[in-house]
Amino acid sequence: MKSRFFTSAAALALLAGTAHAQDLVFPVGEGDFNWDSYQAFADAAPDLSGETVTISGPWLSPEADRFDNLLAYFEAATGANATYTGSDSFEQQIVIDAEAGSAPNIAVFPQPGLAAVMAESGLLTPLGDDLSDWVGENYAAGQSWVDLGTYESESGENEFYGFFFNVNVKSLVWYVPENFEDAGYEVPETMEELIALSEQIVEDGETPWCIGLGSGAATGWPATDWVEDIMLRTQPPEVYDGWVTNEIPFNDERVVNAIETFGMFARNDDWVQGGAGAVATTDFRDAPSGLFSSPPGCYMHRQASFIPAFFPEGTEVGEDADFFYFPSFEGEDLGNPVLGGGTLMAITDPSDATMAFMEFLKTPVAHEIMMAQGGFLTPHSGVNLDTYSTGVEAGQGEILLNATTFRFDASDLMPGAIGAGTFWTGMVDYAGGADAMDVATSIQESWDALQ
Repeated sequence: MKSRFFTSAAALALLAGTAHAQDLVFPVGEGDFNWDSYQAFADAAPDLSGETVTISGPWLSPEADRFDNLLAYFEAATGANATYTGSDSFEQQIVIDAEAGSAPNIAVFPQPGLAAVMAESGLLTPLGDDLSDWVGENYAAGQSWVDLGTYESESGENEFYGFFFNVNVKSLVWYVPENFEDAGYEVPETMEELIALSEQIVEDGETPWCIGLGSGAATGWPATDWVEDIMLRTQPPEVYDGWVTNEIPFNDERVVNAIETFGMFARNDDWVQGGAGAVATTDFRDAPSGLFSSPPGCYMHRQASFIPAFFPEGTEVGEDADFFYFPSFEGEDLGNPVLGGGTLMAITDPSDATMAFMEFLKTPVAHEIMMAQGGFLTPHSGVNLDTYSTGVEAGQGEILLNATTFRFDASDLMPGAIGAGTFWTGMVDYAGGADAMDVATSIQESWDALQ
């Protein structure tokens, strides 16, 4: 490995200088990183000595520390000084700073909604067609990421503003491999196979699913993720998009069908641990515990990538517990949609050094350095999956790379009174036995009342 990168490493060490090189968390030229992409960037980058790039966002330690480690490579390649400031009140502060003319060069938005509002107010700088085209060609499900970063400008034109950097995956089903092996079950590859597996588990006298919607004042949100995932597996992405903006009403039959499909899992006493009546009252943090009881209380749990934090202490993900992609319907021919979220970079104060940093983020190595530190997933198709810090993250990264469509959590993009209000409570009502159309109509009426 060292001989393969010797020339590149030597050149970069000279470029970076001894002081910078000492600060690099991964020595240039070592490991499975795409150092050639770093060399190419460094060769083409202008000398930015004396220039500064300021970045603000919601990341605090340890995420902020990992990002600082990445900035050191940009500094080494360009001579620029790059600084990041994290804040737990970022979303309020960035608006204040931008309106006062004191914004950082780059803002890291935790979701598209605020970025879109600021773009329409003329507070963001478009990234240009070249970067938009690059994302379309180099990110898996590229057009999805272009769409998610494209907003109306102050003049009403659609412009590309948001470059996504670090995303997460929600379309996951968790299980205990030993339980599957003991029972002779195979990981399903289609939704049809997943439904058939659920039926087989019931026939075997067991319970296929653990589902819990409880979350204090936020009770109901886990069901919204189910419905969103099902929408992407039963309707084209443009229908999902229309639903998110209410161009397609909540009580449209296609949305009602997604709710009722969720009900096939959650309102079936035979399919869910504790019976359908326990779904709304079981806390989402406690729900996966059935996977680990003996005998198993359930065999599968659909939840986002964060859920291992609530597994029993000592559970080793990848061995004691694992996950598979929440599959798509083979009969619907809608590809491999993935539901998730992520952070995006947008320019709030343009400069040549700022644009150079955006160019740096295009390199595979910029993503790999973050991947290797953990807590980072990317749809960049040029990265080496072997640089992920764990096999678990590599597996989730592979799901992203196999995605044909990516969509952001719908409830996060809807008005707060809906996405974090009546959608939540409506799903609790539905889990408790209310009619799907009645629930959907009630949610739509609350949306109409906002207008």
